Amino acid sequence: MQKKVKWGIIGYARIAKNEVIPAILRTEDAQLYAIASEDLNKREECQKSYSGVKVYNQYEELLDDTEIDAVYLPLPNSLHKEWAIKAMKRGKHVLCEKPIALNAADCLEMIQVAQAEGIMLMEAFMYRYTDRIQKVCEILASKEIGSVKFIHSTFRFLLNRPNTIKVRSELGGGSLYDVGCYPVNFAGMITNEIPESCQSECVVENGVDIIFSAVLKYPSGIMASINCGFNAFNQMSSEIVGTKGRIEISDTFLGTKGIITIVTDEGSRQVVVDDSDRYALEVADFTNSILQKQRPYLSLDESYRNMQVMDMLFQSISKSNPIDYIQEKA
Repeated sequence: MQKKVKWGIIGYARIAKNEVIPAILRTEDAQLYAIASEDLNKREECQKSYSGVKVYNQYEELLDDTEIDAVYLPLPNSLHKEWAIKAMKRGKHVLCEKPIALNAADCLEMIQVAQAEGIMLMEAFMYRYTDRIQKVCEILASKEIGSVKFIHSTFRFLLNRPNTIKVRSELGGGSLYDVGCYPVNFAGMITNEIPESCQSECVVENGVDIIFSAVLKYPSGIMASINCGFNAFNQMSSEIVGTKGRIEISDTFLGTKGIITIVTDEGSRQVVVDDSDRYALEVADFTNSILQKQRPYLSLDESYRNMQVMDMLFQSISKSNPIDYIQEKA
């Protein structure tokens, strides 16, 4: 019988509780083995909710547990590098929430540790496992819309939770880190390039960007625009424009069923998108990569490129904006 991968969770965050832990429980070759939280109320909730699962009050205690094969890391962005490296140096494979780090230099250091320790490290961009994104890639490969010339992608919502880590600059808050990394990744998936130039603008409140927009120019001649934010009504959509047509993608980063629209000179047609258990697919891929000793679907080269682009975006903000906090991070 194939060995199950024993998972530890470092930090009982909302995304761990609502999405990733349930996904681990749905994954055949994965076992929820331990959870660490520094919050007493959360530990008590874990003890009641997950029978037989170890509960630690210190992250270090979980990492010292030699039974654990892999850890999921949903801590605040500013803590990703520190705890991913600590985990990898204790022989744990790491699925790290996006963004993998605060800048490209930190990301590179994490990659180097993973390589030195012979450890799997992957950034948790769960949307890449959806039927929606797989079909977008198939349409692009078919050349139905010709050569790609322009990409637009936006991910925005109205943040109404006070004191959330998303708006704390010392924890790596801000809309580009939180949701803007998705459009950046989406554009990178299509272009497979680092922009040769970009120009960004943002609005800053209390030390974090609450809305962020940018235009990027790639060496191939493709242009892209991205938008993200916390201060306006929900919007999640993308458009890819080629020489022969365009693709319209609503709910770009969700796993829900829906429609992709393709518009060409022949008219428009719709491609049906099926529901996707995106978190379980992500966990299953990472688990299988550990068991089969093979690379997971999302490569570290791509994560490093994503952070390089985000560095560029932060650094290109107009001097008219109050961005000292951004310059310090980048």
